[in-house]
Amino acid sequence: MLIKPFVIPALLLGLCATLLPAPSDAQTRRASHCIAIADSAPGLQYLHKASYDAPVPSDSLRISYVGHAQFLLQTAGGLNMVTDYTGFIGNVDLIPDVVTMNHAHTTHWTPSPDPAIAHVLRGWGDGYGEAAEHWLDLGEVLVRNVPTDIRSPFGDGPEPNGNSIFIFEVGGLCVGHLGHLHHEPDPEDYAALGRLDVVMAAVDGGMTLDLPTMLKVIARLRSSVIIPMHWFSDWSLQEFLDGVPQGFDIIDQGENALTVSLRNLPSRPTVVVLRPSYLGFD
Repeated sequence: MLIKPFVIPALLLGLCATLLPAPSDAQTRRASHCIAIADSAPGLQYLHKASYDAPVPSDSLRISYVGHAQFLLQTAGGLNMVTDYTGFIGNVDLIPDVVTMNHAHTTHWTPSPDPAIAHVLRGWGDGYGEAAEHWLDLGEVLVRNVPTDIRSPFGDGPEPNGNSIFIFEVGGLCVGHLGHLHHEPDPEDYAALGRLDVVMAAVDGGMTLDLPTMLKVIARLRSSVIIPMHWFSDWSLQEFLDGVPQGFDIIDQGENALTVSLRNLPSRPTVVVLRPSYLGFD
């Protein structure tokens, strides 16, 4: 099935870029192309599937669903990045170059990441309520974060800045992992996020956002590809899929991974269901 490019309204993105405050070291930072004005996503191709150990095509990103909220993101240049890293990704001899973590639950972080990992990015700050700030430029990839509040585990209200949405900018793509999101992003958050071509969204409907609010967030982001995560049964996954707004397509082919590029983004927002599988396990 041939698919046309998904055009992002330039006016909206221009507003987002205007609202976003410039970083204090803006003179030395590479600009984010995800919060700049965009014209369109060119190309006329297909979504692709691949195994984690296959070569990644040029200007593409392979996304493998490891489990829970963990994804392995791999670039053509050989960078390996894991989201919401728990310390175990499977029976493989692979040390990620970058890991991101959120501390809402122990299933989203580890207190003792492998010291061989070059970049360990925590989604929360050093002190209670302190925001994490990441702008990691690795040349091929820019990794940045947008802090959000979470519910306090002590039941005494929200914990400020306890979660981060991590954005990976690679090959012209803007890929966002919403983490353990507990509330709808506010206008400043949406502005800081900018364009998200691909988004990984928790769809459990309770431990994170309730489903109606998460569906509202997904509709607002209008990402080309939405990958549901943090679902605990086919029933909970189906409940999310049943609520997907009209105008969205759904692809569920029982696969664990896909390879995406700016050239092959679908013309309509598309939910792509990936099946979690720890690396090295069939």
